[in-house]
Amino acid sequence: VQLQASGGGLVQPGGSLRLSCAASGSTVNGYGMGWFRQVPEKEREFVAAIAWSSGRTLYADSVKGRFTISREKAFNEVSLQMNSLKPEDTAIYYCAADPSLVFRDYLTRMASAYEYWGQGTQVTVSS
Repeated sequence: VQLQASGGGLVQPGGSLRLSCAASGSTVNGYGMGWFRQVPEKEREFVAAIAWSSGRTLYADSVKGRFTISREKAFNEVSLQMNSLKPEDTAIYYCAADPSLVFRDYLTRMASAYEYWGQGTQVTVSS
């Protein structure tokens, strides 16, 4: 599975951005699809995840109510709509795919469960 993230950029506090992640090379049916973010010298942080088949979602507390993850099966894409952005949301955002969701019934926040990763897209929230 190859993942291509896009949509990052510079936005003012309170603004919105929409990230997209295109999956190719293999089906992601049954996978968990997630977004993580990372700032220098810190570990990669879970943001949100969605079960490709059921549409069930999971969010980090820090983004709940502001971010929305969704998937578009027709285009093999996962999106992250980010509203009410804050300076602390500044990071490189990565999309990832967790094939092991096929064998269990819950989404996970653990980066180690995600086997496939996109290249990352920079989001900067600053005035």
